[in-house]
Amino acid sequence: MDFAAIIVAAGRGTRAGGAKQWRDLAGRAVARWSLEALLRAGARHVAVVIVPGDESAAAAAFAGLSGWSTVVGGAERFDSVRAGLAAIAPTGAQAVLIHDAARPFASAAVIEALLAALADADGAIPTLPAVDTLKRRDDSGALTTANRDGLMRAQTPQAFRYDALMEAIRAWPAGETPTDDAQVLERAGRTVATTPGDPMLFKLTYPEDFAMAQALAGRQMRIGQGFDVHAFGPGDHVWLCGVRIDHDRALVGHSDADAGLHALTDALLGSMGEGDIGDHFPPTDPQWKGVASGVFLKHAAELVAARGGRIVNVDVTLICEAPKIKPHRAAMRARIAELLAISIEQVSVKATTTEGLGFTGRGEGIAAQASAAVEV
Repeated sequence: MDFAAIIVAAGRGTRAGGAKQWRDLAGRAVARWSLEALLRAGARHVAVVIVPGDESAAAAAFAGLSGWSTVVGGAERFDSVRAGLAAIAPTGAQAVLIHDAARPFASAAVIEALLAALADADGAIPTLPAVDTLKRRDDSGALTTANRDGLMRAQTPQAFRYDALMEAIRAWPAGETPTDDAQVLERAGRTVATTPGDPMLFKLTYPEDFAMAQALAGRQMRIGQGFDVHAFGPGDHVWLCGVRIDHDRALVGHSDADAGLHALTDALLGSMGEGDIGDHFPPTDPQWKGVASGVFLKHAAELVAARGGRIVNVDVTLICEAPKIKPHRAAMRARIAELLAISIEQVSVKATTTEGLGFTGRGEGIAAQASAAVEV
């Protein structure tokens, strides 16, 4: 189902030591984990609700990502959610996912189950059973054991049909504050489905929660390498690292013959043990004739994301006598960052020659080698 999303990041995080949404978690801001998960899942747009003055913190945390915007929240979480709903209204999305920034480990499986549940309900929430014994202390100090039959713990993201949620919000009594967004639909008599929750979706509330999150975020680093060569032929330009460069010859290949992006695609595929570019895009298949090599690179990045991986950095070295690479290097880095949805600081592009030796030294073609570091 077509959806947009809201990340509520307008809390002060007092119990966690302040501004927990912008704190570092295994090399990424806490809120970035959620934004990346929602974008990977296909969110048309993500509105991040912040407190006034957090614009620069959000820009730094989400550097290199597109498809998001910030909106200032209100005094209560309910006010912030309404601000987020107004921000995504122009997208025309059928559904909206509302997520707490302090729950960084949202998975594709949880999101997919929520969206699927909206086929037969106005809302859907991930839940876990209440497995611990529940105690209640009354005003006198007396302790009693609560019956936990039928009780469950609600998590986020929570999914809603946009129109149904807006109608329920308009009917919500003034002066009352819901404890979560699903309660608004419940009060309006709308159907709310439950889907399996995930213990990893715990909320960062206290300082000790961060120690647990850091331990859980500890991941394996995988390295991939790629190498590609294309010969020169007739033409007036070449494509290198996604940038068109005027030249007295062109590179010959089935696609656009972008040796830089081909090498980098193989590096990413190698990091995941997913073979090489020819396995995924056979040169014998006419549908890839003349296609922009950015298609190949984005496919490799999607395979990394599907495995729960994160691209840490990529490095491309172009080997040629001509054309000159340095004047185009900044544009190449920017284009690769855009294709991979990472920051430009995570992208390196270099160039060298073979001092007149070999086929590149004779000006017969261009070679490229690349490496990619992926955290899984």
